[in-house]
Amino acid sequence: MTVAPATARFNRADWASAFRNVEQELTRERVPVARGSVPAQLEGCLYRNGPGRLERDGQSVHHPFDGDGMITAINFGAGEAHCSNRFVRTKGWKEEEQAGRFLYRGVFGTQKPGGALANAFDLRLKNIANTHVVRLGDQLLALWEAAEPHALDPESLETRGLSLLDGVLSQGEAFSAHPRFDPGHHGSPRMVTFGVNTGPRSTIRLMEFATQDDPSAAIRAGDLLCDRRDSFNGFAFLHDFAITPNWAVFLQNAVAFNPLPFVMGQKGAAQCLASKTGGQAMFWLVPRESGAYAGEPPRLVPAPEGFVFHHVNAWEENDAVLIDSIHYSDFPSIGPEVDFREVDFDSIPAGLLKRCRIDLPSGQCSTELLGDRCCEFAMVHPNHQGLPARFAWMAVAEREQGNDPLQAIQKRDVHTGETQRWSAAPRGFVSEPIMVPRPGSAKEDDGWVLVPVWNSARQATDLVILRADDLQEQAVLELPLAIPHGLHGSWVPSHGLTQPGHG
Repeated sequence: MTVAPATARFNRADWASAFRNVEQELTRERVPVARGSVPAQLEGCLYRNGPGRLERDGQSVHHPFDGDGMITAINFGAGEAHCSNRFVRTKGWKEEEQAGRFLYRGVFGTQKPGGALANAFDLRLKNIANTHVVRLGDQLLALWEAAEPHALDPESLETRGLSLLDGVLSQGEAFSAHPRFDPGHHGSPRMVTFGVNTGPRSTIRLMEFATQDDPSAAIRAGDLLCDRRDSFNGFAFLHDFAITPNWAVFLQNAVAFNPLPFVMGQKGAAQCLASKTGGQAMFWLVPRESGAYAGEPPRLVPAPEGFVFHHVNAWEENDAVLIDSIHYSDFPSIGPEVDFREVDFDSIPAGLLKRCRIDLPSGQCSTELLGDRCCEFAMVHPNHQGLPARFAWMAVAEREQGNDPLQAIQKRDVHTGETQRWSAAPRGFVSEPIMVPRPGSAKEDDGWVLVPVWNSARQATDLVILRADDLQEQAVLELPLAIPHGLHGSWVPSHGLTQPGHG
């Protein structure tokens, strides 16, 4: 991989300036509105997770995905917004805070001081709790897919500690950082998620949890409702999946894992992944226990070449399952010798929106390219999760083609292919957008899109509120924080903030 200088299409220094340590923790600090006004009907909390500690004792992480997790909460009500943030007090975070230096290797290549000799044969992984944050019962869960979640207080964001979800998980068990929220395909809403145990033969544990208390009090938010395990041949690198009323859909990327450089202290575990020459990607369709195929074995369908981190949505149509995903031509990674702030974007494949149609009777899959613009972090209206949706919102590059940092938000009409776009360029860079429906509205694109934007001119983060229908600015809020480019987040409406139950 080569290093490229800054180009006119984006300013590298502006983009890289977001990669810094978060130096403060706020408690319900009022957020000034720079432009527009906060909608009075926008009531609830936007939770965000992402790396907040990227440097210790003058040493930077090799990849921002190795940074310690920090939760940001922006509470909305009565036309105002208030911001809080806290680092997740993981065991490793506390140890490294006390030591003032890195004590653990990172999955994406961060090394302890001392070179390969100091890192060889140290296979410990720090649970960095930096990928996603969701509400389940009375707990806020900070997620990192290689281990169990950390439970936080939803109001104060104080860390309660590791959670085994009332005994559902065993110590150290992997728990996905990308759950899907079923809006009620079979009567009541659920959180559907998974854990994966990888190896030459990989095992997926599919779990479904109640997200609301049952009126009879027989079921409480956080209760485990369904649980099944299935094993498949081959190594599985799974970050995301998709759901329909009847299926949980996984895409087993055709990757190989050579652990030797990791064991010898030369690379992080994720740097030991590579596309498997001659390998065959596979869709794994696992029947949901509440669906029409409950109890049946999974179905395996050959998938197209390439690599997928994130899916947009899946749904059923006659005898087919359709799934929209963001496809890369190859596994994107940063080698040990490259500073991530200087990475050559042209050498990394762009993520492109594609649709796969899986024909269940024949077991065949066809693929359609839906757009040429580099994109990531896409979502549909939450009530259309697992069902046909007309609109999708996603983060995209400013350039029409080619790989660049994400600087704009795109709304796509999947029926017509028509797109609308809001841009933060030239000096703004966006993270994952969250679509929030307007309370009481049945219209699919009636609501708002909440977008964290790194404002390099201000050297801080803005929260932009867009109208979901036409992407017009509703408000720009200037957060009193400089937050690095983040990962995933979730919205909890005001009626869910006081929800009882347990996690």
